[in-house]
Amino acid sequence: MQVIRITALDDERLADYSRLTDVALRRVSEPAGGLYIAESTKVMERALRAGHRPRSVILQEKWLDDVAPLLEEHDVPVFVGAPELLEQLTGFHLHRGALASMHRPALADPADLLRAARRVVILEDIVDHTNVGAIFRSVAGLGADAVLITPRCADPLYRRSVRVSMGTVLQVPWTRLPEWDEAATILRDAGFQTAALALADDAVDLDVYAASAPERLAIVLGTEGDGLSPKALQAADTIVTIPMLHGVDSLNVASASAVALWELRVR
Repeated sequence: MQVIRITALDDERLADYSRLTDVALRRVSEPAGGLYIAESTKVMERALRAGHRPRSVILQEKWLDDVAPLLEEHDVPVFVGAPELLEQLTGFHLHRGALASMHRPALADPADLLRAARRVVILEDIVDHTNVGAIFRSVAGLGADAVLITPRCADPLYRRSVRVSMGTVLQVPWTRLPEWDEAATILRDAGFQTAALALADDAVDLDVYAASAPERLAIVLGTEGDGLSPKALQAADTIVTIPMLHGVDSLNVASASAVALWELRVR
């Protein structure tokens, strides 16, 4: 690695880290530029273990010894600067040690991801990065094989999603699905049945459905406000609901994912 101590912000290689608090900018620039930001040494380690390539790293001097062993095989610039200078660059205090600008891996073909899977989660148009990250953490901890996201779903590699997931978005296989007309065919061809979590008069209680759950199952979760779209519900084989008490009709989508994954785990 190349350690570069900075006293100014005029190096064009620092542009990856500027204005990180501007969500709209990062949504556009990260996917288009083929980059994402890994925040903290733990997340960086998981990214490197997953085979992702770093482009550069920035950190405070006190974190250099922690990061150095991770980058022994990577010839990348490591920018070291004073806390106030790095905060000026990024827009926030780097209290998690380091940031790395990482090259995005190519997304897998959905059919390839489904081939060996038994449980997958589909996220339809979930736009809150915190919820996306929390769902990935549930998927990793409760044993689903992959996550598939619709074209308008939030980016799992956005900095907040990665952080909330504790880096599990870097270890859980995931990819984007096409629109439902094509996605439903891909799922059927792979031998999957789909269970849509939603409120409906004909919905089956989760525990009842789990008693005879299919061998290969896709659990479909909808956006925070409107829930699942009509096309998602039409594509589902079964609509499943989590029974609730005390007049509460539903859970937050991330909480619902954990309940459903536990109940529908492969036994």
